[in-house]
Amino acid sequence: MRWWLIWAAIPYGAVTRLRALLYDWGWIAQRRLPVPVLSVGNLTLGGTGKTPVVIALTGWLLAEGKRVAILSRGYRRTSTDPYLLVSDGERLLVGPSEAGDEPFLMAQRCPKAIVAVGADRYRLGAWVLDRFPVDCVVLDDGFQHLGLYRDVNLLLIDATDVEGLAALVPAGRLREPLHAAVRATAIVVTRAEIPAQVAEVGRRLQASLGTMPDPIHAVFRPENFVSVVTGALQPLSWSKEKTALLCSGVGHAGSFRSLMEGIGIKILDEVVYADHHAYTSQDVERLSARATELHADLVVTTEKDACKLAALLQPADNWWAVRLTTSVIVGEDRLRGLVLGMRLKADPQGTG
Repeated sequence: MRWWLIWAAIPYGAVTRLRALLYDWGWIAQRRLPVPVLSVGNLTLGGTGKTPVVIALTGWLLAEGKRVAILSRGYRRTSTDPYLLVSDGERLLVGPSEAGDEPFLMAQRCPKAIVAVGADRYRLGAWVLDRFPVDCVVLDDGFQHLGLYRDVNLLLIDATDVEGLAALVPAGRLREPLHAAVRATAIVVTRAEIPAQVAEVGRRLQASLGTMPDPIHAVFRPENFVSVVTGALQPLSWSKEKTALLCSGVGHAGSFRSLMEGIGIKILDEVVYADHHAYTSQDVERLSARATELHADLVVTTEKDACKLAALLQPADNWWAVRLTTSVIVGEDRLRGLVLGMRLKADPQGTG
């Protein structure tokens, strides 16, 4: 079966290479928005940490007084509108079902940013710019969205998922060949706690690109607990010695469990759903029953899942989400220079 999958990946790889070449040769034109564009994306299916990185970089830009718009596809959203405004920079306008869980979470965590979803990011960006004064755009999951020119093109690679770089779908988890990393302005290795894993990513990239990239290293650290029902905060120390049932529907459930083990929670059981799982009241009933059966003190989930679970819970439910923060442990000055220097790069004269 593995060999059949490898053969099936060959035409997929040929199509992705041809598409990229057509853009490189100018046969398909990239379109530009009149403001700088920062793209955050990856090469693999599944979670490399794009959402927490987008939140962190947007925070940097907002702290500099920039008016920021986040553009996302809104994967698995229920709304069929071609362009949907999730937040106008002052308030949330739709829920996680209509927006998609990740754009909704980004809007929650970046309340001063405009957040919008739509498949065609250029048209979506133009639509947003017609309605709001925006200084720069952050493109969520934009590495394969070649139709929109980006001033800074960040590629995220998960250090804990080196095998994800081994083969194209359906044989593996690569969306396009590893050599496509050459398009990146900078490579950010996420979950970079273990040097041997980071070094293996570097070896894979060197074998594919012929050069040794100088990646930026980032890690995701738990910051505090957030009540899914009330939004109340608790410090990490609050959970020490407590027992918990974990539940998640994210691209990297193993990373979530490792984070919880590192905090010191005693994990009694774990329920893992597919990424972007649409929770139902039956799911909540089953999870609550399992927590009761285990005599668990808490049900603990991710912030992305909490967005969808909040409306399904009762006031007395003791469900908590873990809020993560992104820490750049190698290359932070270089990354800040790229992100905060976009205006100079996009418009050296400052004329717009």
